[in-house]
Amino acid sequence: MGDFLSTLVTAVIVIGIVLVIILVVKRMRASDRPVHVDAGPRAHDPFAPGQDTGGDPLKIHAGDILEFGSEKHFVRGTLRIAEGGYTWAEHFFQGDGSAQRQWLTVEEDPDLQLSIWKDRPDLDIEPRSEQIDLEGTSYTLVEHGTATYRSEGTTGLRPQGALDYVDYEAGDGTHLSFERFDHGRWEVSTGRPVTPGSFTIYPGS
Repeated sequence: MGDFLSTLVTAVIVIGIVLVIILVVKRMRASDRPVHVDAGPRAHDPFAPGQDTGGDPLKIHAGDILEFGSEKHFVRGTLRIAEGGYTWAEHFFQGDGSAQRQWLTVEEDPDLQLSIWKDRPDLDIEPRSEQIDLEGTSYTLVEHGTATYRSEGTTGLRPQGALDYVDYEAGDGTHLSFERFDHGRWEVSTGRPVTPGSFTIYPGS
């Protein structure tokens, strides 16, 4: 009986030692595996070299920076305009507080179309004819209508309202536009088309 108990105790001890060795080996192997940590959205510097900083014109909003060549301009406000089921955006931007007011129009018709406009408060004209001759260029009426707008950021307009517009185009692709907000006076601007990728968009937030 004594020999049996001695053998049983020895067997239990051996089994225990084997189990301990197995656990130690498993822990050592687990510690060699790479640990994945979910760091959430990847942070990046939009000004860092090698970044795809062209940006999406359809996502521009107040606070973004538009870079044309070496010149940077700040998007101060946006008009979201709708007419029937058609929508487009006009983004107000300036290089600084004293710079000329400019607007970037972004629309899909159905392809992406971009135009840059400059306010022309020096022009005292109204859209009364099918053709307007201005500064040596002849502009022909292309479209007109009435829409609604929603204002974001700084635009100088109410949060929302109505807009009348009349657009002209010249043979070289340049534009002449008249806009009247909330039945006010006609505001005149001249514009030109730009291509996607000809400027860079840096998100403001």
